[in-house]
Amino acid sequence: MSELAFAGLARQAELVRSGEVSSRELTELYLERIARLDPELNAYRVVLADEALAAADAADARRAAGDAPPLNGVPIAIKDDTDVAGHVTMRGSLAHDGRPREDAEVVARLRAAGCVLLGKTHVPELEAMCATESLAFGATRNPWDPARTPGGSSGGSGAAAAAGLAAAALGSDGAGSIRIPAAACGLFGLKPQRDRLPMRQCWNGLSVTGCLTRGVLDTALFGDAAAGTDWAAAARRAPGRLRIAVSTKVPRGVLVRVEEEQRAAALALGERLRGLGHGVAERDPDYGNGGVNCLTRYLHGVRTEADAMAHPERLSRRTRGLAGMGAKLPRALVRRALAAEEADRARVNAIFEHADVLVMPALTRRPPLVGEWGDLPAPVMLNGMMKFVGFLGFWNHTGQPAASVPAEVAPDGFPVGVQLVGRP
Repeated sequence: MSELAFAGLARQAELVRSGEVSSRELTELYLERIARLDPELNAYRVVLADEALAAADAADARRAAGDAPPLNGVPIAIKDDTDVAGHVTMRGSLAHDGRPREDAEVVARLRAAGCVLLGKTHVPELEAMCATESLAFGATRNPWDPARTPGGSSGGSGAAAAAGLAAAALGSDGAGSIRIPAAACGLFGLKPQRDRLPMRQCWNGLSVTGCLTRGVLDTALFGDAAAGTDWAAAARRAPGRLRIAVSTKVPRGVLVRVEEEQRAAALALGERLRGLGHGVAERDPDYGNGGVNCLTRYLHGVRTEADAMAHPERLSRRTRGLAGMGAKLPRALVRRALAAEEADRARVNAIFEHADVLVMPALTRRPPLVGEWGDLPAPVMLNGMMKFVGFLGFWNHTGQPAASVPAEVAPDGFPVGVQLVGRP
């Protein structure tokens, strides 16, 4: 049963479809594991046990009737920045405005694909941090090392998928929020091309919807269900010989030394790809000032999200601090950052004249210890976050696809993610 919990979304869909396991059995397995393991990990804000069991029974009835959709009966988790009808979308905060009457579009599509919703997973307040900690709900912990954060903002989703508390989990990525927990928790995490999957919060166009899964095909099937894509066919297709560019250069504006564990993982992946017959060369993209433009969009986005909350006075001090930094940005600077996107995209994507895939570290270091940024002033905390995730946010600014792949394992068993970037 433990192996079944880690089988992944694609395999579980096959097992339910063939009748080798029922959705009820899968759902009960995950609910038991959540009850046993989540008190330490704190991945879920709310577990919808009764609803999940009823949905599992309905999935089994559909299977028996021969009318089963593609992900029929597979239990997943939903990030708590996304509406599930009848349940408060807390967003890691007490500043929310009540219970939504309808599912978000992506949730409605996942239900229509047959998924069973186990519950909603923790996020940092307003998804503004890359560690999943909040005054309202405490800290979520990394299953590989509970002293560390699983990253954020999709940290609850990452912890749930990594610990075998869901087959897969919905996430969103505004400056790395899918790729951070994927890298920190040994998962596959794709930030899709902008507008591929439906999403309500836009974070000045930075944020996209996606998922955290145990494998590429899992993510492909999730995307096909949520957006009508044809990713599964691509995931099953041999890529042929690719041109790979490997870089360990951090975008301008982030002053950080990439730790050897992260740098070596990217270089080792390059060598492995060379051994598989691909063409590999070290080549750095031209980031220009795009990293600064991304930061401007992010801070303005925090300010906008904070102002839109029903009870902004209930926000924590550090969220108000980040929002205050965004409020101090001149409007002309924000407009300039938005207007610069096209030129920044064209400049950095010149590298794809020489490469099909860009490989680089996902993070600059292991994920922080829980509470490491605790009560730091907002500018100091922001500096720490930028140094941790310096490779990620730029690709939200350009809107193109990027993924974290669990490419290496450190000597002590901790997973190390490497980022792959594709052309728009």
